[in-house]
Amino acid sequence: MTSQYKKYHAPKINVPEKGLVWNMYGAGEENIGKDNKPESLSIPKPAANQMLVRIDSVGLCFSDVKLINMGGSHPKLYNRDLSKEPGRLGHEASLTVVEVGEELKDRYHAGQRLAVQPDIYQNGKSTAYGYTIPGGLIQYHLIGPEMLETDEGECLLPVDDSMGYAEASLLEPWGCVLASYTQRRRLDPKEGGVMWIIGSPGDTTEYNFSKGLDAPAVIILSDAPAAVADLAAKTTAKVEVRNGITVEQYEELGQEFTDGNGFDDIVMLDPHSADMVGKVAKYIARRGTMNMVGKTPLDGLVDTDVGRLHYDYIAFIGNQGPDIAASYGEQRNRCELSPNGTTVFVGAGGPMGQMHVQRAIELPDGPKTVIATEVSDLRLEAIVDRFSALAEKNGRKLLTFNPQTSDKSLHEFVMEATGGKGAEDVVVSVPIAGVMAESDTLMNENGMLVFFAGVPNGTMAPMNLSNVYLHNAQYTGTSGLTLEDQRQVLNQASGGSLSPARSVGAIGGMNVAKEGIQAVIDGKYAGKIVIFPQIEDLPLLGLDELHKHFPEIAEKLEPGNMWTLEAEEALFEKFWKG
Repeated sequence: MTSQYKKYHAPKINVPEKGLVWNMYGAGEENIGKDNKPESLSIPKPAANQMLVRIDSVGLCFSDVKLINMGGSHPKLYNRDLSKEPGRLGHEASLTVVEVGEELKDRYHAGQRLAVQPDIYQNGKSTAYGYTIPGGLIQYHLIGPEMLETDEGECLLPVDDSMGYAEASLLEPWGCVLASYTQRRRLDPKEGGVMWIIGSPGDTTEYNFSKGLDAPAVIILSDAPAAVADLAAKTTAKVEVRNGITVEQYEELGQEFTDGNGFDDIVMLDPHSADMVGKVAKYIARRGTMNMVGKTPLDGLVDTDVGRLHYDYIAFIGNQGPDIAASYGEQRNRCELSPNGTTVFVGAGGPMGQMHVQRAIELPDGPKTVIATEVSDLRLEAIVDRFSALAEKNGRKLLTFNPQTSDKSLHEFVMEATGGKGAEDVVVSVPIAGVMAESDTLMNENGMLVFFAGVPNGTMAPMNLSNVYLHNAQYTGTSGLTLEDQRQVLNQASGGSLSPARSVGAIGGMNVAKEGIQAVIDGKYAGKIVIFPQIEDLPLLGLDELHKHFPEIAEKLEPGNMWTLEAEEALFEKFWKG
């Protein structure tokens, strides 16, 4: 460790009287800072229930752009007047404790390194860091109950000195990536919930329900077979019969039994009509399940709310019967990439898309073939430069495809690469309904479609839901992360199965943070932009530009211009003036 980096790591930190901050006073980039510069503000002393922290690094994120565009009308700002109560961007933050208030000295100490888990809730209300709570584009700030007393406890993760600052700030976006391969859906009937069972007139199947039918408090039967009605009657649930329900009556039924919140669990037996499935699906509760049991394909694609798949974690599950309960549980419903299969990443060229590609290549027992698709040849070239050696090292095949410059369609390319059967997994990082619909055509009958990018609830796209019950296809999506997700990134990084620092695409100092935000908006860099607030005058540079400007830093990069701890040490040696 170089002398300057070691000095920066020292537990005793000399705090200046003033520090720089990029406050946000309204919607639009012009309202970030004053006169296009950061402000200088006095650094406060912590109260007994607070601690003063130094911000070491901040990853800039495209989700910040929505906050910039919406200003105080952003959902997580609750119509705040930013001109009177300014906000601050920067939810991907790594920090060091400087001074600890009396009430916190048994939990924290000066020099302790921490990463922020920004997806904070207090009393069920989102108060996210970098949104409701001003974020990390500041050199020093106070942390108190707003981050230490939340619904999940303290939203800080200890980090040791083996991890670089840039790497630590990327635990948050990497946590979001890992979260998309963890089970967020509820996969069993809800205890005390409301279940709606919809039969098909004339269906003579002898269904059984081996587990879970005793969970609901209320069961509504609509044209259910006699065998299912008999099973429901043997439970302790309140059973209501509503036969002959028409589409026009669905909303009234939902109001009667769920106050309009949706049914916790819906079971459709022997479904035939794609239109009916789509209309019933509108009444699935948040984190609810829709269990389709049958052997006949639907008569078309289902108009599906892809926004709710991402944000509300609704679960489409199913099987061919006769056991209705065979659809439930994690054993039948996977969320991880299929070993030795083919995974397609749609919109792979952006920072988050590249993280998905990297994870797949580094994942033990991961896919054998990784297909990265993007509409920019430059971004595809960056993927090849960054990950081809890693793929070869790990025995993976990396293919890239640009549908805008090829005479083939993406569907044709994937089918050729998979011998006509389709991919085992498709991960979509493009928030466009049409792209999501096309992605559904790329996977095989038993495939998994992951919606990583979110679109507003109510955004519809045609999906082949027949494959859910006929072949066990999976449709998943996630939004946000937990502290445990970040902890998993930390554990995998420590174990050598994941390298978060590979995601860094550009670096800059405090004075160019706003320029960095504009670069995110413009999509200037393929990888993540990391700002070092304590290094004020570092220009904004892509890692591929370091060789020209600062060769002594560039020589510490890994092949493919990958960020390393050694490069970070060289950076501090040259620029930090502490």
